[in-house]
Amino acid sequence: MSRIESRLRGALAVSTGWVRTLLTSAVLLLVLAFSFSDLRVEAWRGLEPFFGWMETTWLGVIGKTWGAAFALVEAVHLLALALLGGSVIAADGRLLGVLLTDVSARTVLERTHKLFLVALAVITATGVFMACSVAMKIYYLPVYWYKMLALAAGVLFVFFIRRPLLAGDIEALNPVVVKLTAVSSLMIWFTVAATGRWIGFSG
Repeated sequence: MSRIESRLRGALAVSTGWVRTLLTSAVLLLVLAFSFSDLRVEAWRGLEPFFGWMETTWLGVIGKTWGAAFALVEAVHLLALALLGGSVIAADGRLLGVLLTDVSARTVLERTHKLFLVALAVITATGVFMACSVAMKIYYLPVYWYKMLALAAGVLFVFFIRRPLLAGDIEALNPVVVKLTAVSSLMIWFTVAATGRWIGFSG
């Protein structure tokens, strides 16, 4: 009976994982379709007053008035980005079998996920401050919106696809699925990093 229950639980976990994956993929496709529709332009125009208000908040005033404060926050933001990138590379490198192969995949995934959460929290907090300081500038930068789309895709991928999929026995999963998950993760977060760096080169 216990073996049957174990198999049923395993099948349920797999089916739940596929449903979650399909729903997340559908959301991402809807967002992508929205970004290429006329509704995107209307939504973008509607956000202009909000971005203008962001620059009038105390975060925006501090960031625009005191360059040292902005530089300090930006430095923390970059360090957090490095921590997030390192956690992603370490975890996905382990899944691909090219990094930390002497440590179990479960241990690497759990420890890097904790670092990922800390880095994401710091990136979000410092990113809000920096956005308030240059709100109208980034509002008119298309690459900023690409970065936000890539970041949203990355967060959804981590919490609704990658982590649930790898929550069970990783060794029992199809190696091709595991490697594709790692490659997809690396591609998404590389896009986040590349678009973020692109902002620095934009007007």
